[in-house]
Amino acid sequence: MTRITHAETFEAALQAAEIVREYGPFEGAPGIHGVTHDGRSVWAATNDRLLAFDPRSGTPQRELPHACDAGTAFDGTYLYQIAEARIDKIDPATGRVLASIPAPGKGNDSGLTWAEGSLWVGQYRDRRIHRIDPETGAVLRTIDTNRFVTGVTWVDGELWHGTWEGDESELRRIDPESGAVLERLGMPDGTGVSGLESDGADLFYCGGGSSGKVRAVRRPRRTAS
Repeated sequence: MTRITHAETFEAALQAAEIVREYGPFEGAPGIHGVTHDGRSVWAATNDRLLAFDPRSGTPQRELPHACDAGTAFDGTYLYQIAEARIDKIDPATGRVLASIPAPGKGNDSGLTWAEGSLWVGQYRDRRIHRIDPETGAVLRTIDTNRFVTGVTWVDGELWHGTWEGDESELRRIDPESGAVLERLGMPDGTGVSGLESDGADLFYCGGGSSGKVRAVRRPRRTAS
């Protein structure tokens, strides 16, 4: 297993996050934990069911009954859902659990995403992100951060994670090799980030915890060098 320790020598200045849309709260969904995007719908983990909604209209489309108290991911075919101390692989067409692996935090896990053929799992209070084998749950690599980790996502080779401490919450882009903080997007005071996923383009979808909302945040544009 590779262990990457956080670099304390550099931390980017805080910028204000641009929230472009809010969804919810949704009926029967007291809180939002994990979020993911399957190319068409946004999926939100809402305690005892996965809820899919249309990001253009905000209209709920379908539900899958399932324990879901933390992160959610999509690999292009299947959903993955943290449920206490395990990660379930779910057929989104039927809701059937196809396989389960142990979660690395043994019930203290937070965010979840899919990238480079692996699952990446946030560890909230441990301030870590693990890359794990999706077949066995074996930890392949660990990146330390300097904040609590909620949601995790990759987009265009960039590793981002959410953080939520007290009334302060941010989206942070970190160097996947050193753990250095390269970019920080500050959410408004009292606006938490409980899950995070990119749409693969210009937006991040952020779970809003007990608010029951999902928020779309503009991904910063890159200037050509």
